Amino acid sequence: MTERKEIIETGWNFDNSYARLPKSFFTNQNPTPVHSPKLVVLNHPLAKSLGLNPQAIESSDGVEIFAGNQIPKGALPLAQAYAGHQFGHFTILGDGRAVLLGEQITSSGERVDIQLKGSGRTPYSRRGDGRASLGPMLREYIISEAMNALGIPTTRSLAVVTTGESIIRQTEEIGAILTRVAASYLRVGTFQYISNWGTVEELRALADYALERHFPQVVPDENKYLSLLKEVIKGQAILISKWQLVGFIHGVMNTDNMTISGETIDYGPCAFMDTYDPATVFSSIDIHGRYAYGNQPKIGAWNLARFAESLLPLIHVNKDQAVKLAQDAIADFNTLYYNNWLDGMREKLGIFNKEPQDKSLIQDLLNMMEKHGADYTNTFRELTFDNLDDMSLFGTTEFTQWHEMWQARLDRQKETKDSSYKLMGNRNPAIIPRNHRVEEAIEAAVKKGDYSVMQRLLNVLSCPYAYSPEQADYATLPPPSTSPYRTFCGT
Repeated sequence: MTERKEIIETGWNFDNSYARLPKSFFTNQNPTPVHSPKLVVLNHPLAKSLGLNPQAIESSDGVEIFAGNQIPKGALPLAQAYAGHQFGHFTILGDGRAVLLGEQITSSGERVDIQLKGSGRTPYSRRGDGRASLGPMLREYIISEAMNALGIPTTRSLAVVTTGESIIRQTEEIGAILTRVAASYLRVGTFQYISNWGTVEELRALADYALERHFPQVVPDENKYLSLLKEVIKGQAILISKWQLVGFIHGVMNTDNMTISGETIDYGPCAFMDTYDPATVFSSIDIHGRYAYGNQPKIGAWNLARFAESLLPLIHVNKDQAVKLAQDAIADFNTLYYNNWLDGMREKLGIFNKEPQDKSLIQDLLNMMEKHGADYTNTFRELTFDNLDDMSLFGTTEFTQWHEMWQARLDRQKETKDSSYKLMGNRNPAIIPRNHRVEEAIEAAVKKGDYSVMQRLLNVLSCPYAYSPEQADYATLPPPSTSPYRTFCGT
């Protein structure tokens, strides 16, 4: 009776299907309590969509749950085991500072994982303290919510609490815990872990679980494990193409940061590109540019090949045949990715149909943008309004020639020019979370306890295609700097 009362009051409605998998997949683990938790951000629209009562979860008892001091009824906290290739090197990993509370079942029957990040040490902490600082947790909140508003599959951020405790990094920092939501936290690295240290039966149980949870449409009497591989390939091709289309750079595309569901996960050293340059890298630890903007599709294919390797015992009893089937599936990634990207670029230029010369039209524009150091987002923003006065690129002879070809291309469509510009407005964001704006919001919150800057930023980012007057200031570029912008893994 008590459990039913809590569901009505707060909306928490947990199941724990992952905990019913073999015990080698995880360790039962409660969060480590903290002294003086304080709620600093709550995502009201997300809470409501999950079936939660915002007023109830903002209460002191609700905050205790976000802090890990109380376990909601029905939850069964655990830390997931996984492995991964980090910058190409394979290692055992796991949820070192995160605890999965369980799976929230919404009123519509949707199942989503609820995880606390920064909630203390687990058996997978690898000498870490299991904690997180406020700045990186706010950063993940901002960027993940911006990605969702852009229509890009992503984990979501539900709440951030400060812990009342300091943590030591390079300096003393404010401790914080992020509550985040995902279709699931199954990763390529989860399969790598079981493939390397589990049995074939355990691998089959994990694959069946992934199929049932994420791909129920797969026909059981076919080669369902090959179908699982193909579904994940398709999802990642779509996801990475969406990243490229908005200039998003993940920054740390290790195999443990690639989800089976096709969601963007782990916003550590990520950032959005300003000046168009395929070699753009923001991560301070990516000194060789492995995860540069232009390399993301290639790395996606590489990661998927590692996923395919983990599935080989399930794909076919004959290893050579399994390898052949997996290689054929992986070979489709580049075509799937490129077609998704090309279709998206056509839409960014107001093109509804397909012509062979579209490829060169698009590439010529990108080449000009790179040559002249043009801002990626604002170039498409100004093209959307056919406003050719505000960027130096637009005054060049080569752009004038390109513009004539583009307009001729639009004239060859049955759709009107107005329809083309409307399509562009729905595909080219007016704003992105500019790096200097994100830093401004985080600095105000961390150093001054002022969350109004962050809230204003979140408000304008929530409707990136609105082209509203209040968004104009957020589209401006950062002031010139003598040093490149650098991001860091949230620790």
